[in-house]
Amino acid sequence: MSDVLRLIDVRDEPLDISEVYDAVADDAAGAVVLFVGAVRDHDSGKEVDGLEYSAHARVLPVLQALATEVSAGTPVRGVAVVHRVGDLDVGELAVVAAVSAPHRPEAFEVCRALIERLKAEVPIWKHQLFDDGTDEWVGTP
Repeated sequence: MSDVLRLIDVRDEPLDISEVYDAVADDAAGAVVLFVGAVRDHDSGKEVDGLEYSAHARVLPVLQALATEVSAGTPVRGVAVVHRVGDLDVGELAVVAAVSAPHRPEAFEVCRALIERLKAEVPIWKHQLFDDGTDEWVGTP
């Protein structure tokens, strides 16, 4: 992992915002952008009871490559992202990402790119469980 990539992981345990924030701490960074994604109580016009996240066995190399790509050629000092897998209840954290940079525009830009591309490209799949007994898979190939 490069000096810029400080923490890249997928876990089946609750996420810690402080761990991700601390991972990108850098004296040369005047800005840290932190994104926290939580399980919301509704989607598709239905109430959500919970989610099940699953991931492909090669998820870490894909996530690491993506983080490398979005930070390449930028003045970013640190990138960290941790995604949760397993069963999550409403309100639990699904993903925490942080980017540090000398200035806020670059930190915002890289953090947004990281999250948007993670949602679109990283092999993590969401199975939503609705209170009416129905379910929905999101992000499957």
